[in-house]
Amino acid sequence: MATARFFNAAGEPGEAFQLPEELFDGIVNEAVLHAVIKAHLANKRQGNASTKTRADVSGGNRKPWRQKGTGRARQGTMRAPHWRGGGIVFGPHPRSYQQDVPRKVKALARRSAFNQRANNGEITVIKRFGFDAPKTREAVSLLGRMGVADAKRVLVLTHGNSETVFRSFRNLQNVEVLPFTQASPYDVMKARQVIIEQGALEAARGAQEEVAHA
Repeated sequence: MATARFFNAAGEPGEAFQLPEELFDGIVNEAVLHAVIKAHLANKRQGNASTKTRADVSGGNRKPWRQKGTGRARQGTMRAPHWRGGGIVFGPHPRSYQQDVPRKVKALARRSAFNQRANNGEITVIKRFGFDAPKTREAVSLLGRMGVADAKRVLVLTHGNSETVFRSFRNLQNVEVLPFTQASPYDVMKARQVIIEQGALEAARGAQEEVAHA
């Protein structure tokens, strides 16, 4: 069974936390993980890049000079691609980069991402975030006591939406706060350390058990 470091609300270490087997089975499907993250990044693209072809550029209706007798190469329009200000050949046009991924494949990729972080010892469980009010100083101090303050990127996963936790960490450039249920495989793999509230894991385990018994 996979384990993770455990801290209480004050940032004091405790015994190793056993991660639920329903979510952390230790299996990492790299092919599915790669495909889902690739689709996630593709779906974020706006696809609104646009260039004009020679048919879209204004002007150029008149022949620049007569066909023969000038000593220069023949030209039909100033809007040809090889002219300055002319149309673009094979340039980008608005398109959709949308890639659909089956729900079960997404779930497998998400589980693989968490397993990858667990196998690398990069998951930390906290009993709860005990911020009485949004305090960035307290958030920085908590990360220091947990030993993740120097991580390049930290993902904090809360049990439900927590405005206090979000506002405590929002001024830290290397920290991202999300509800546990909204974390995508891309979010998990982008982070170097993942901090999860214990309540979020317990709620997720209960949901998995209900699905299994349904």
